[in-house]
Parts: sequence; C-alpha cells; structure tokens
Amino acid sequence: MTQIIKMNIIIFLIAFNLFSCNKDKTPINPLESKQQVFINAKIYTVNSNQPWAEAMLIENGKIIAIGTNAEVKNKAKKNSEVIDLQNRMVMPGIHDVHMHPLEAASDNFQFVLNETETNPENYAPAIRRAVKRNQNAAWILGWGFDIFTLFDATREPIEILDAISTTKPIAIMEQTSHSMWVNSKALELAGIDRNSPNPQGGIIMKDSNGNPNGLLIDNSGNLIVDLAIASIPNSEQNDYEGLINYSLPLLSKNGITSICDARTYWKRNHHLTWKRVEDNGKLTVRVNLGLWLYPDEDDDTQINTLKSLYSNDPNSLLKINQIKLYADGIIINTTAAMQDNYLLDFFELPTNNGLNYVSQDRMAKYIAALEPIGFDFHIHTIGNRGVNEALNAIAQSGTSLGRHRLTHVEYVNPSDYNRFNQLNVTADAQVAGNFSKPERWHENDEFVTPSLNNNIIPLKSLKLANARITLSSDWDVSSLNPFVGMQNAVTRYPQELTLEEVVKAYTINAAYVMRQEDKVGTLEVGKEADFIVINQNIFDISKSKISQTQVLRTYLQGRLIYKK
Repeated sequence: MTQIIKMNIIIFLIAFNLFSCNKDKTPINPLESKQQVFINAKIYTVNSNQPWAEAMLIENGKIIAIGTNAEVKNKAKKNSEVIDLQNRMVMPGIHDVHMHPLEAASDNFQFVLNETETNPENYAPAIRRAVKRNQNAAWILGWGFDIFTLFDATREPIEILDAISTTKPIAIMEQTSHSMWVNSKALELAGIDRNSPNPQGGIIMKDSNGNPNGLLIDNSGNLIVDLAIASIPNSEQNDYEGLINYSLPLLSKNGITSICDARTYWKRNHHLTWKRVEDNGKLTVRVNLGLWLYPDEDDDTQINTLKSLYSNDPNSLLKINQIKLYADGIIINTTAAMQDNYLLDFFELPTNNGLNYVSQDRMAKYIAALEPIGFDFHIHTIGNRGVNEALNAIAQSGTSLGRHRLTHVEYVNPSDYNRFNQLNVTADAQVAGNFSKPERWHENDEFVTPSLNNNIIPLKSLKLANARITLSSDWDVSSLNPFVGMQNAVTRYPQELTLEEVVKAYTINAAYVMRQEDKVGTLEVGKEADFIVINQNIFDISKSKISQTQVLRTYLQGRLIYKK
C-alpha cells in the first residue's frame, strides 16, 4: 500500500465518526428493530410508480411506509425515533458492480512508483529504497509504472532492475495491472527463459537476441504476482486489515452499500478473507464475489473447483455467485481483441489484432457448465472483437438462466448493440476516469483506425438499443466517488445518458445484476432500507456540480454505518 494511502487511512479514521467500528464479533449491521421515521426529505425512490416522497418509515431494517410526512407519521408508533432530514435528498444506496477493494487496500505491495515519470532510469532510486527497507522479504513487489516509459527506455527494462539487484526478485505491476516489469531473478524463479512459450492471454517480451527483456504483458505476469504474494507470510492478514481499516469505511463514506469484487483470486484465498470479514461482524456492504477464471488451468479441474466454491445464502451479505474472466486485454498494450490489426506493432507476433485470455469456445464451455449452478459471468471486454466473441459465447452456451454482463465495452460494433437486449446481457461501463471523456477519445488514434474512436464506450447507442446499463468505478483504476461517474455520464456528449438513467444504472439495474432487485435498488415498501442522505438534490443543480455531491449518511438495512 502506498504511503499516501496509509496516511489517508489515518486521516480518515480520525476525521470521521465511523459507526462501523466494532471490535467484538457482534454483527456490524443487525436489523434496526426500533421504528425510525425520516421526515422532511426529498426522497428519490427509483420506483416509477412513486418517483418522489418526503418521508419514510423503517422497522426491522425494512421500509414499511413511504409517502408524505402526514401519511408516514400516521403509520408510525408513538415511540418511533423521528429524524428530520431538513429537506436533504435521499436515494437508494449506491451499487458498484466492478471494483477491486481487496487489492486496492492490501499492504502486500511494498512501494509505488510515480506513474507520470517519463525517464525509466529515474525509477531506480525508489526501487533501491524499497529493496533496502525490505531486506528480509523474499520478493520486492511494487506498483505504478507507465508501460510507455519503459517502451521508450534506452536500455532493456530488465537491465535497469538487474543493476539494482540480481539476487532479490523484483516485480512491479503496471498502473493498469496489465503488465509486469521484472528482473532476471524473478524470471528465474518463475521458470521463464528464452525458450518459454507465451502463455494463454499473455506475451513474454523479448530483446533483439530473443531473451526476455523484463516486460511481461497481460497474463504472462500473473504467475509472477502469485509467486511474490505466496512468499509473504502475512499476506492474508494484510488483505483483511486493508478491507476493514480502509476499503469498507471508504465505501460507506461514498454511499456505496453493494459491490461486486471484480477479481477474487481464490488461489490467494481472497474468498476466505472476505468470509472472515463477515464472520467477524465487520462487513458493512453487500458483496458478490467474482471468482477469477485462471486462463492456464485445466478446464474440467477448474470447473469442479469453481462449483465447490459457490455460495448463495439468502441471509448472508456475502455471496460467491459470479465468475470473472478476461476475454481480452487493453488498447494501449495492443492486447484488446480488435477485428482489424493495430496501427502499431509492439510484439511482432503472427497476428496483431489483440489476444484472448479465454477463447469464445472456452467461454461457452464454462458458461454452460457453471450457469446452471447459479453463477453469472462478468466478462472483461474492451475490443470490438472481444465484445462480439463474448456475446457469441453466451449465445453459444445454450443456456438462458444467467444475468451475465460485459464490462468496459469501450469498442462495440453497432451490429452488436441490439444483442445485449436480445441475450439479456448487461453493458457495464466505467466513465469516472478522465481517460473516458470524449475529449480524450482520439488519443487512441495511434493505435486503431481513428473513426473507431468517435464513440468510445457508446452508452447512448446501447441505451437506444434497449440494453441494460450499469455504471461502476473499476476502483482503484478510477475514482471511487459515484457522483464523479454520474457527472461524467450525463456530460459525455454524444454518448451521454439522462440523469434518471444514470441513477438507475447505479441502483436498480445493478441490483438486478447482483440478483437482489427484490431486496434493494429502489426505496419502496417491503424492501430493505439501504439508502443514503446527500447534501444536494442532484436533479436541481447544474450537471457540472454533480461531482461535488457529498454523502451525509449511509444506511445499510436501516442501520447507520456512516455519518459525516
């Protein structure tokens, strides 16, 4: 974890009254048994039958009345607790169905590089300091370089790290997590040499003599991370403490009451860490885990393992009912699966239109095997070929029970727009990052045909084709703040959404994806009371001010878990 993150933890814990603190094993979010009457509010319900209300009655964690002040007061008991919200806006708790809260806060990464650095030689002092500080560590593991900085290096990337150490393995994850920078010792321990074939979904970059040059692209770097983390004696404790001390409080502060962990590495026991959080009464959010589908695993063996991990207890906030897989890579690595060749050729491979972590046929096989168990698939798709093949795989699987979604959807063929609705596939997009804004789209002109960059992340086109849309953060790649994503989504002409559509994307649409739309996602009688109070009515202000919205209170099952 970075020093900045550690400092933020300290500041956050001091500055805010965390109602989620709980040192014993009493459940963190027991249903509130006393009646609570919330009055004088501007309640946006996301319920088309009753879009707005001014009061709400909660008992045993559920909404038992919602309407005018007079209507709700008449249904309340005399001893009810009355909470006057003084005309503040209330809305359902935010859902974020693609984020990495465990990875974002874990202390397993020992240092972070400056991603804006343009001279790779200037990375060396920070790496040397990390080696010196962690002399007893088996591996030195860092994060944050920019791959183009290394592409522009005057000497091979491996030489820069080997000048620091050839006896201590060093591995540094690129800021997008789609490549690794390693020294020769790390390659040796991973068994990678000049004769090693590219793994499925990955590329081992070579120098002019055919030797690995220290850059491992996409899946070729995952083995390295597994080795490094396996060497850390307290890695699972680091994950646990990161969740309870940083990520979970930060989610509550941002009004987020439901999430999907978008890459649960079960070989690293991520699922057991989440279970420990719940068992210890520390869980302050509804969670669906997306078990990582390892591209190099034997299919039948992996399918059996994934089946054994399925868990969908209706009384639990934690569910293991999703599978996360990558169909392709990313545009800036030229690994996103495109139908046409890239304009640049970094790797000199037989093909230059991206790669597949998991092929269409394999995706279809996994979906056919795991969907009947209850698993929904969360598929990373950035290139237009990746999107098309994932949709093909869902159709090819022959099943119809799933609530699958394609995430990122940066490049989509217009001929595929209607297929989202036809196949009941959700389009999950992330627009909180500045890179997703329309004024940045043509920065990709050097990679792909410029005309393809006219409608990156085509939200409006997908909506017009009746696709179900969710919006998420991909935190910690982009801002966790949902109101940043909302503002960007309504201002990204020509591919913008209305504010009503955006709020649905963060609430009821996402609740459907998590199979909990019968419990949460709207504020109506009979549903559980997950809601937030915010400082301004986002429907009454300029679109350019939505990102300034602050969460004043967050409630989970009627229980106050955050107050500003």
